[in-house]
Amino acid sequence: MSLDVAAPCDDHAGMISQPYQLYVERTDPAKNMARYYAMEIEQTMFGEACLTRRWGRIGKRGQEKQHVFEREEEAVRLFLELLKQKRGRGYRPKTTCRYSPS
Repeated sequence: MSLDVAAPCDDHAGMISQPYQLYVERTDPAKNMARYYAMEIEQTMFGEACLTRRWGRIGKRGQEKQHVFEREEEAVRLFLELLKQKRGRGYRPKTTCRYSPS
């Protein structure tokens, strides 16, 4: 490819179509269990879809793993598969407790 030739430019090519983010927790005081699991899909600087997973004990840094895909659909497929697994293991969205003065 010559640098003198104008290459077609599609500003929307390679961009993530919508945000994909998840944060869920699994707690069981009887087992001293307090875990979190977070996922998000972002675009790399090379235009690939990257699924980043973070997990560990609530309040700790935990672990992280990244999966890079050529197509967003592949990242979304893994995102949904992992979500189904986590829900099956008892992970649920974080519940917020609001303080209301008496």
